[in-house]
Amino acid sequence: MARRCELTGVGVMYGNNVSHANNRTRRRFLPNLQKKRIWVPEEGRWVTVKATASALKTLDKIGYTAMKKRLQK
Repeated sequence: MARRCELTGVGVMYGNNVSHANNRTRRRFLPNLQKKRIWVPEEGRWVTVKATASALKTLDKIGYTAMKKRLQK
C-alpha cells in the first residue's frame, strides 16, 4: 500500500541530507502514518483508516463525518 494519508492525502516528501561538508544526497521524509479503528455513530460501524498523527488529532476534535465533508469540498 502507498504511504499516503487516507484523510488528508499527505504523502512522502523528498529532500536532501546535508553533511557538515555540505555534500547533498537525496532522502525521503515519510509521513507519520498510524492505523486506527474509528467508531462512526452515523453508520453504526467501525472504520479502519490509515492516517497521519495530525489528521487523527483533527479527527478527535471535529469527528469523522465532518472531516470527510470538509475534505470533499
